[in-house]
Amino acid sequence: MTTAQASTDSKGRPPGKGGGGRPGRVRGVGVLLILLSLVPAVLCYLAFAVWLPSDGERYRDHQAAEPCPARATGAAERDCVSTWQFTVVKTVIKSGKTSTYEATLKDEDSWRGVVDFGDPGPLLEVLKPGDRVTAAVWRRDIMSLSMDGVRQNSADAPRDELQMNAALGMLAGLVAAQGFVFGAVRLVRPRGYDPFTWKPYGKRLLITTTVTCFGVGLLAVWNGIAWWTVPAVGIPVVLCVAGLMYHRLRPRAAGGV
Repeated sequence: MTTAQASTDSKGRPPGKGGGGRPGRVRGVGVLLILLSLVPAVLCYLAFAVWLPSDGERYRDHQAAEPCPARATGAAERDCVSTWQFTVVKTVIKSGKTSTYEATLKDEDSWRGVVDFGDPGPLLEVLKPGDRVTAAVWRRDIMSLSMDGVRQNSADAPRDELQMNAALGMLAGLVAAQGFVFGAVRLVRPRGYDPFTWKPYGKRLLITTTVTCFGVGLLAVWNGIAWWTVPAVGIPVVLCVAGLMYHRLRPRAAGGV
C-alpha cells in the first residue's frame, strides 16, 4: 500500500510527468529554458538584421560590377571584375561527409593559392595539373574559373539564395519561441505543465519546425521565390501543427483517452 501511494502524487499522476516534481526545481528549469531561448533569439535577429541584408547587398554589388579598366588600381580595382591567368597545380575532389572540392593555383611569380568550390563540376572535375585557367577576381576574391569556354563559380561567389538565410533565421526564431513558451509554462504552472514536455510534444515540435524551415527554404530556392515568402509560409505552418499537436496531447495530460 505504501509503495503504491509513493508512486503517484496527490492528483493521481505519476511523478515527473508534468506536475510531479518540486515546484522550485520546475521553476528553475523554466528560468533556464527562457535564458537558453535568448541564444537562438539573438541568432534570429542577426540573420534577418545583418546576415540577410549583407548577403543581398553583396550579391547585387557583384551583379552590377563591370570589368576593370586597363589602368585600374587599388580601391578602384576592388569594385570591378579583373581577369588573371593562373596555372593549375593540383585539384582535390573528395565527396562524403566532409566533402572537399578545391583547386590549387599559381601565377608566373611566387603567388600560390587555393580556390574552394561547392561541387566538382563542370570545370573542376576536368582540370589537370599544368592547365591554364582564367580567374575572375572581385574584391580580392576569385569568383570563378574558366577554361575553353567552361566556367564554374567558386565558393566565394555571391549567390542569390537569401531564401536559405531566411530559413535558418526562421528556424532560430521558432526554436527560441518554443524554448520561451516551455519555460514560461513551467514558471506559471509548476505543478501541471503538461503537455509542454520534451517527450512527446517538444521533440515532435522541434522536428516539425526543422523539416518545415528547410523544406520551405529549399523549395523557395529551387523555384526562385522571394525570400520573405519563407517565413510567410513556414511560420503559419509550424503554428498550425503546434496547435493540432497540443489539442491532441492535451486530453492525455489531463488524464483523458
